[in-house]
Amino acid sequence: MTSTAWDAIQKQLDSMPKPTQTLRLCSDPDVRDRYQAAKQAATRAEEYEKSLGKDVGKDALALVKKQTKDAQTALAAAQAEYDEHTVTLTFQALERGQLEDLIAAHPALEEEEEQGAEYHVDTFAPALIAAASVDGMPLEYAQQAMQTWPLDDWKSLWGAAWSVQQRRRSDLGKG
Repeated sequence: MTSTAWDAIQKQLDSMPKPTQTLRLCSDPDVRDRYQAAKQAATRAEEYEKSLGKDVGKDALALVKKQTKDAQTALAAAQAEYDEHTVTLTFQALERGQLEDLIAAHPALEEEEEQGAEYHVDTFAPALIAAASVDGMPLEYAQQAMQTWPLDDWKSLWGAAWSVQQRRRSDLGKG
């Protein structure tokens, strides 16, 4: 059997990974703040070093390079501490049929339909989170999180699972 151009394209399409989204939850806000500050400081130091002109003196350049290295070292330490205090959850896009079946299994209540909702969020959200979880989060835990997590953390959890379902891999360019 002769291989066609489509065969090569189909092979590429079939091997594309599904979109994923991660959510990182840090147990210590001070650790998270130190990590964010170290990340910003390292970025500023690197950008400053890159912005230096060719006419910078040798001593000044050495000082700036040392400051950049120190900022990168501080970032590595802050990153390690942050990673120790952080749980990473990963979510993956469901196949279209799976998502449609999940939506159909959690129909919107009458008042939700009147507001244009496709699904009943109180049952659909935890079901989607569990179904999209690469880590195998059980439905019961997703339901518990919905009830017990602080609102912003819950919104981030829901957002990670829902937004990956909306992630586009296509780019419709002009021919």
